[in-house]
Amino acid sequence: MAEKPQAPGSFDLDRVRELIEMMETHGVTEVNLRKADERWVLRRGPAEVINMMAPGGYAAAPPSYSAAPQVHHAQAAAPSAPAAVDGPVIKSPTVGTFYAAPSPGEASFVKVGSVVKSDTVVCVIEAMKVFNQIPAEISGTITEVLVNNGDAVEYGQPLFRVKP
Repeated sequence: MAEKPQAPGSFDLDRVRELIEMMETHGVTEVNLRKADERWVLRRGPAEVINMMAPGGYAAAPPSYSAAPQVHHAQAAAPSAPAAVDGPVIKSPTVGTFYAAPSPGEASFVKVGSVVKSDTVVCVIEAMKVFNQIPAEISGTITEVLVNNGDAVEYGQPLFRVKP
């Protein structure tokens, strides 16, 4: 089967999708291809990872990887700053939309009173049609859910309060 000729400067979306699927399957975070004057660079996840210690000695959750680029929107002056959250919390490792359940109509991953371990999936954050499962990263009991299903969340925003 002959390939369709590509116009100069155009992208073959099927090939891009195929590369993204292969990257996800094999855990590859960057692909850099060059052929003649054509160059493709695909990166998954943030360009820089910073591991910081949060108050209380818990490491901040590392960013999850997605095939979609991370997009950060600048906000105009916010009407009110969110209240500070004391104690250990599970924070959003990425920008996106918070979903408490794996799909509509299903039970939430966790609720107040749920006991979680570091690898327990507590929610899903969707960014550009890519759904990232978010692990707790700490062990304890969920004492408060700080966001609503369908809310837009920012990087580092507290999602759950946890009692160790």
